[in-house]
Amino acid sequence: MTKINDRKTEIITVAAKLFKEKGYSAVTMRDIAQAMDIKAASLYNHIKSKQEILVLIIVEIAEEFTQTMDEVVHSEESTIKKIEKIIQLHIDITLRDANALACLNNDWMHLSDTELAYFIKMREEYEENFRTIIKKGIADNEIKNLNLEVIIFSILSTLRTLYLWYGKKKSPDSKTLTSNMIQVLLNGIVIH
Repeated sequence: MTKINDRKTEIITVAAKLFKEKGYSAVTMRDIAQAMDIKAASLYNHIKSKQEILVLIIVEIAEEFTQTMDEVVHSEESTIKKIEKIIQLHIDITLRDANALACLNNDWMHLSDTELAYFIKMREEYEENFRTIIKKGIADNEIKNLNLEVIIFSILSTLRTLYLWYGKKKSPDSKTLTSNMIQVLLNGIVIH
């Protein structure tokens, strides 16, 4: 990806917030300009289109997830440590930019064909790498031999939607969130 200048970063940040609030389809370039208190024509000095903004938001985060997952899956650490790192990755991105994460989860289908194919490929690789980690954990007796897809769905659906919950009411601090999330997702809530 190319280096993004400060004004472009500001546009992307404002757009991500609007996309989260209204949905990608409902937001116009005029809405973004208005939220920034500038003229819509000024936006086009920094950005070509709403589609370009969407690509910059989604692809950047998807690449971060994919690259980190690739490092984790190929590391020599235990399955438990790998899963802990994946949980930490999701928490870090959620805390850093919940609006962009909402955009990734809710608006990816609005990407144009090339970017959509690239995103879907990254998502499938991410899930396949996660599947590989869980399979090895089961084979090595680190994880209970439960249905693989149920394990993957339970963990990833929780992590992918964390942005919906975190920040509302009395959310724990990031340290508590991380340690508790790891405990709940890896050990459950039943006292043994």
